[in-house]
Amino acid sequence: MKIRSLRAVQVDLPAKKPSTTPRRPSWRHSSPIGLPMNKYPEFPPDLPHKSPGIGGRAVWVQVVAEDGTWGLGRTSFGEPVAALVDSFYAPLLQGRDCFATEHLNDMMWRASKRHGSLGLSACAQSAIDLALWDLKGKLLEQPVYRLLGGPAREKIRAYCTGDDLDWAQELGFNAFKITNPAHYEEGIAGINTVEDKVAAAREAVGRNSELMINPVMAYDVEFAVRLCQRLRPYELRWLEEPLIPEDLEGHIQLRKAVPWMPIATGEDHHTRIPFRQLVENRCVDVVQPDLHWCGGITEAAKIYHIAEAAGIKCSPHGGLNSAYGQHFCYAFPECSLCEFHMSTPVGVPLEEMVAIPGTAVPKDGFLVPSDAPGFGMEIPEQWIREWDHSMHIKGNDVVL
Repeated sequence: MKIRSLRAVQVDLPAKKPSTTPRRPSWRHSSPIGLPMNKYPEFPPDLPHKSPGIGGRAVWVQVVAEDGTWGLGRTSFGEPVAALVDSFYAPLLQGRDCFATEHLNDMMWRASKRHGSLGLSACAQSAIDLALWDLKGKLLEQPVYRLLGGPAREKIRAYCTGDDLDWAQELGFNAFKITNPAHYEEGIAGINTVEDKVAAAREAVGRNSELMINPVMAYDVEFAVRLCQRLRPYELRWLEEPLIPEDLEGHIQLRKAVPWMPIATGEDHHTRIPFRQLVENRCVDVVQPDLHWCGGITEAAKIYHIAEAAGIKCSPHGGLNSAYGQHFCYAFPECSLCEFHMSTPVGVPLEEMVAIPGTAVPKDGFLVPSDAPGFGMEIPEQWIREWDHSMHIKGNDVVL
């Protein structure tokens, strides 16, 4: 079956109007979030949505087969990625076998070498690859997790990312990841702020729950080492993405300096080679590829197996917030604790806030994906329209 067309598109998802009255707004309205750009005073932690590079406009890709069957993939970062899809990758892949995901993945990966594989090109590749897997599942009338060799378990254990710990506990979660409120530029004051937040979180969730914190690249090695010494009594499951992805030597130095602190990272490491380097140097304990950014399902499977061979677990970034990640986590045995990012209003049932119909949500801390063909997303064709390359819209990709 050949690829008839491949294009960047926009998907007009209906606005969610929950029937339940919220008890209060989510933590996103009050919690500061540390990000790399917090180095500069004009981008403080309490204004995370004004920080450049946080996500940008969602880009969808539609791949249509000869018989008219189509699949959808999604990524971020707006017009630059959409332009790569339409002007660079579509001419390369149209007319080729839509089932040949390994071959198409290799072609995209190699074709990007002159302009770089690790940034926006990997995001474009991700959306295309996800659309191809969605298409493959529909053509074969199978959920993607079965095509990947799953299911590997009856249900996926979820941890909840967010600062509404009371609401997360009420929903049945017993593993939690809190946000980071500081940047390394803040020095000792930042370390004190982070320790206070971790101490309060540990008190709130108790000693029998897993607890993590996510710096989102806001630390340097010195700050991270000093902070890890402070945080040792709180028994964190892991410290997530403390350093920028390019700093391999920093990751090695951090691992040697704080061997007791598990390190998780990978959402901003794109394609397989950076993950191989992390694993080879034993400076990561959990790899966290983002399926929307790392190169897609095909590339994420390679990353998973590199880590698995070294006895290192995989927990995709935001894995349980999209049907793509849900199917991936369901299929692979070493994805044993997976992320559900919760920033919806407190008190509103998760089912009422699902942006993409057909996407499952956790129940009592566990999740089972849809068994419908492809990724099971219930998106009618009338919601899909041509990408407008003349538009430049700032905003964030809502995943729930």
